[in-house]
Amino acid sequence: QGAEFEQKIAAFCGAKHAIGVANGTDAIGLVLMAMKARPGDAVICPSFTFASTAEAVAWLGATPVFADIDERTYNLDPAGLSKALDTAVAAGLKPRAVIAVDLFGQAADYDAIEDFCRAHGLTLICDSAQGFAADYKGRLTGSIGDVATTSFFPAKPLGCYGDGGAVFTDDESLADELVSLRMH
Repeated sequence: QGAEFEQKIAAFCGAKHAIGVANGTDAIGLVLMAMKARPGDAVICPSFTFASTAEAVAWLGATPVFADIDERTYNLDPAGLSKALDTAVAAGLKPRAVIAVDLFGQAADYDAIEDFCRAHGLTLICDSAQGFAADYKGRLTGSIGDVATTSFFPAKPLGCYGDGGAVFTDDESLADELVSLRMH
């Protein structure tokens, strides 16, 4: 049943792979583990998000660096990414990733965020726990970024009984690594 759910939810949002996990925090944490995030690494996070976004970064010893949000949407403001990157570098950290969080059922401004990440060699992690399946210019959240995560906590757009989560990716190697980490 779990494998069938993973196949169906991946197909729904347009990702090649979905990996079911215990909750949304574990989803982010497992992605960072697969990336080998460690002390000395920086992960840019929005300044307005649930605690688990930065908590998962700190869990692995990496440093969350906060970027400004767009005051209209409360999502990550692409204009604040350069300042956050400069802050990380000035602190002697190695920037590794950006976590964009989709809030209140709306997707972040992914065109600009994707451009920034590509230009700076950063992994884009899209946390869609509060905006799962939001439409962004014909793409559904869950299929945007290098990897996407979600939570199925009962208060989320797609909730379950108790808790749950998933990671979405098109990267076969990453999917295999995530399945291994999930089990161990």
